[in-house]
Amino acid sequence: MKKFKTESQKLLDLMINSIYTNKEIFLRELISNASDAVDKLHFKSLTDKSIDEKFEIFIKSDKKARTLTVSDNGIGMNKDELDKNLGTIAHSDSMNFKDKDEIDIIGQFGVGFYSVFMVADKVEVTSKAYGEKSAYVWKSDGVKGYTVDEGTRKSRGTDVLLHLKEGEEYDKFLEEYTLTDLIKRFSNYVRYPIKMEVTKSRKKDDSDEYEDYTEIDTVNSMVPIWKRKKSEVKKDEYAEFYKSNFHDFADPLMHFDIHAEGTLNYDALIYIPSVAPFDLYSKEYKKGLQLYTSNVLIMDKCEDLVPDYFNFLKGVVDSPDLTLNISRETLQQNSELAAIARRIEKRVNKELTKMCESKREDYETFFKNFGRVIKFGIYSTYGAKKDDLADLLLFYSARNKKMVTLKEFVKDKPKYIYYAAGTDTNQLAKMPAVTTLQNKDIDVLLLTEDIDEFCIQAMMNYDDIEFKNVASGDLDIDSEEDKKKTEKLNKDNEKLFKKMKKVIGVDVKITNRVTDAPACISAEGPVSFEMERVMAETPGANDVTATRVLELNPKHKVFKVLKEADDKKLKLYSQLLYDQACLVEGLPISDPVEYAKNVSKLMV
Repeated sequence: MKKFKTESQKLLDLMINSIYTNKEIFLRELISNASDAVDKLHFKSLTDKSIDEKFEIFIKSDKKARTLTVSDNGIGMNKDELDKNLGTIAHSDSMNFKDKDEIDIIGQFGVGFYSVFMVADKVEVTSKAYGEKSAYVWKSDGVKGYTVDEGTRKSRGTDVLLHLKEGEEYDKFLEEYTLTDLIKRFSNYVRYPIKMEVTKSRKKDDSDEYEDYTEIDTVNSMVPIWKRKKSEVKKDEYAEFYKSNFHDFADPLMHFDIHAEGTLNYDALIYIPSVAPFDLYSKEYKKGLQLYTSNVLIMDKCEDLVPDYFNFLKGVVDSPDLTLNISRETLQQNSELAAIARRIEKRVNKELTKMCESKREDYETFFKNFGRVIKFGIYSTYGAKKDDLADLLLFYSARNKKMVTLKEFVKDKPKYIYYAAGTDTNQLAKMPAVTTLQNKDIDVLLLTEDIDEFCIQAMMNYDDIEFKNVASGDLDIDSEEDKKKTEKLNKDNEKLFKKMKKVIGVDVKITNRVTDAPACISAEGPVSFEMERVMAETPGANDVTATRVLELNPKHKVFKVLKEADDKKLKLYSQLLYDQACLVEGLPISDPVEYAKNVSKLMV
């Protein structure tokens, strides 16, 4: 018996118990090795026409003997190659072949084979090299070492026979369902047919009853949909691939593909769902695209391929140029991924913009499902991504009574982008400040999602036009003459306003913000009423309060009544007016019972 030609047991133990996080990976590794062996012979067949091209990989399980066999009719190995490739841990003949001949070979590190010892306590590799007369058998328990002896195999190729460990967690690897599932999940697009005996059902002759039977069948698809010519793939095939691969019941809203050749080669097939997943906004939701290398699944959800603001994307990326870590489960470095991710992000933005311009109904469906994610992308990057994402935003226009883009909103070059934030467009449209602006033929965006104002404030402006909340500060719609009149009225009524502030606890002043209502509430400072509401509903958030101001309409009859009221009536009127203004703004009042009593006092 020979010992392994490295630091032996410590390294082997590390690979078996530490490198791989999932026992199921062993089958992917064996199939990938088999595919590499067939690749090498296929490459040789390009110049040696005596080689037949009926290449295949075969899987066979024996429950009684507790064995699983992975066979191929590839190039095979002679005695020296078995000793070198399997006796030296981390030696990769495939990698040498790849460097030499520059063809697509999956194997890179030569450690994948040893993943078999996660599930097997003994392994036998019988191989006959192409052009050789003799076959040889490599045997090992993964502990003491290995032996290489002469064996028997009729034709070229390799059989890897696993004696599975005892226990329920290993029994499943003998089951037809588990094996077909693993093949389809990890190796579905290996370019050669992977065959095994499968159970099928058929009608008995002259009977309505069904019977089970078995036959050898090809389990994998071989050619992935993203590598087929677009002209050869029907729309419903793309939809079926999406639904089966990403477990969605609905057809995708759209899809597109990317084929890149050059310094970095890769193929990508990207989908935008038509329905948001139920857990999209939960902590459990995990973004990412499926990552393949040379048609073999490496990661089911590679998070580095999509930014958070496009976390709804589904799809696959397949590249032979990725630098994988030793287990082929993750990447050694992410420079290649970063380059692919940038290209995907740019293309997604382009496709969404095109949809918004040419298929508005579809885009509004998309935005209803995922617009919140894009808004949060602007907010969470403190506005750094606004140039990339701003044109994807939709908000409700008070004038047009429909969703509009910011580009559409500013086409007439307004002085400000006015907006009102709340929970309902109908209620916002009735706000005194909104109606005042509408009477002046000035449009207002009505924002109804809790993220909206945070997004707007992070952007600060769009196309160099400042955003302005109609409930905060001066609307800047008065002429210089009107401003002087307002200033004089505020000075002339200082005593009245001080008395009212003593009753309601907030500053009082004259405004031209409203035309029909007697008064309105505004917020001074960086915190708006909507931000106050959102923060109050956010668990664990600090208490944030907007600075309220009661603004009076000097042209309304109520203002004259306030000026003529005695102290008792002024107290009643001030509280009523303040509570009324809060209700119109959609704000809670401090004491609803007291408000009801005050209303009753006016009726008797």
